[in-house]
Amino acid sequence: MLLEGNRVSRISVRGFAVASATAVTTVGAVVGVASGDPQSSGDNNFEAAAADSTLLMDIPVGQQAQVATQSLTQQADAQAAVADEAAKKTAEESARLKAASDAKAKKKAADDKAAEEKAEKEAKDREIAEEVASRSTERADAPIGPVKSSYTVAEVKAIARGIVPADQFQCFSTIVNHESTWNYQADNPTSDAYGLVQANPGSKMADVAPDWATNPATQIKWGLNYMNVRYGSPCGAWDFWQDNRWY
Repeated sequence: MLLEGNRVSRISVRGFAVASATAVTTVGAVVGVASGDPQSSGDNNFEAAAADSTLLMDIPVGQQAQVATQSLTQQADAQAAVADEAAKKTAEESARLKAASDAKAKKKAADDKAAEEKAEKEAKDREIAEEVASRSTERADAPIGPVKSSYTVAEVKAIARGIVPADQFQCFSTIVNHESTWNYQADNPTSDAYGLVQANPGSKMADVAPDWATNPATQIKWGLNYMNVRYGSPCGAWDFWQDNRWY
């Protein structure tokens, strides 16, 4: 038979059991809601009943605090696990939304930059065209040599030598050779580019003279003006051409 000091107070045991049952029920409800388990309610009733059964047990008074602490620790751990899972899902959703927002902003910035670069290039092209036109004071109305119905490559090169400065002729010649192989009637099938220097459209060369389609001298003068205005010289144009395969 146990001494009175070593026996469990029935009142204390009942109070602890009720508290334990309430804690277990609360934890079960939290976990059940988080997991979407429809059986959580039934499980809680079972756990509550099990907790209540401790009324029949004799627990030494000295161990009651330890058991109570363990029960509360388990409850706190369960609640912390639920909170951690919810925080993880929230963080993942926030990261996804931020990544989508960043991607959208990056695409908009790239589109804006491309549009700005396109506008700048178009403005530069217009400026160059106006400058070429203003500098085309040497008209082809009186071309070098007699006007002919057709020209050989040798004749076209001879005309170019009479127009292009000697120190720039090799660069000019190399570009023309790549663009049209010295064919003053070269007509690009995929664009409106035409002639020795492949002016695009070919009608730009009308700034020099109206016979741009048939007179190589007109095309040479326009091409020389274009290279001087945009690149400083035919050799400057050739340097650019080597890096970009166009000029």
